[in-house]
Amino acid sequence: MDKIERTLGQLFEGRDFEKEYQEVKEKVLSYEPIRQFLMENKADISEQMINQNISNLYEFMTQDQNFKEKKETLMPGYAPKLVLNGEFMTVTYYPTPEKIEQDKRRAIERRIRSLYMPKQVVEASLDQFYTDEDARQYALIEAFNFLKVYEESSTTMVKGLFIHGSFGTGKSYLLGAIARELALRGVSTTLVYLPEFMREIKQSISDNTVGEKIQFAKETEILMLDDIGAEAMTAWTRDEVLGAILQFRMQEQLPTFFSSNYNMAQLENHLTFSQNGTEEQLKARRIMERIRFLSKEIELNGTNRRN
Repeated sequence: MDKIERTLGQLFEGRDFEKEYQEVKEKVLSYEPIRQFLMENKADISEQMINQNISNLYEFMTQDQNFKEKKETLMPGYAPKLVLNGEFMTVTYYPTPEKIEQDKRRAIERRIRSLYMPKQVVEASLDQFYTDEDARQYALIEAFNFLKVYEESSTTMVKGLFIHGSFGTGKSYLLGAIARELALRGVSTTLVYLPEFMREIKQSISDNTVGEKIQFAKETEILMLDDIGAEAMTAWTRDEVLGAILQFRMQEQLPTFFSSNYNMAQLENHLTFSQNGTEEQLKARRIMERIRFLSKEIELNGTNRRN
């Protein structure tokens, strides 16, 4: 015990705590934002209240200085503010505009689940969708029509879009832009690049996760299947994967979007032939019946925007 007391004595020896306190207090009270706060509330603040709250005032001063100098604060992304609450002067923290915008972006990103889609598509915007050609104007009108009807309808089936056209016309971009607009309205969407998804499904047979991945695509609020018809389709992936997903979504009346280089008639022909060349017209027709039930066909032809 004697050793501890000697150590403490040496630590505090020669220190004038009253002087140090007065120096800190003077520094705090001369800090302009605090001085302004005390002036604005002088009718409600006494000298005793200032003394009782000097630690809170000191916290505000140090955090406000750090915030303004872009140094680390106790709550990154939040700015300090002095608030008078009865006999207490407390420090509250409110989100900065940058923090609010960041949180908004993250909330949007959480509502757009993307599988194998490029960043440009996931970050697409309807505001940046070119309307310099008639087909593009019509496609944009159909996109806004869907958004309006979906927002107003809570019980009736709302069809998605089957967007087809030549390479580079912006089919995938339009899907991404619709997904982002839905996210802004609080609706979750899953964007899937179908050829890669089908490859992963085949690889998942070995680890028994096929059912889990198919179920995920079945149940998502809004599903967008990009580039249908570009995948190496087999009878199994057509019937047990794509067919199962579309059947569930048709029964549950869940909006589903598609993009393709084929129109619906061409896609049916594509689906008629499995990879081994076996013709199965009836099964292909069943798939197309589901696609027609779930979506409205629109054409998006025009300039190749990739060139």
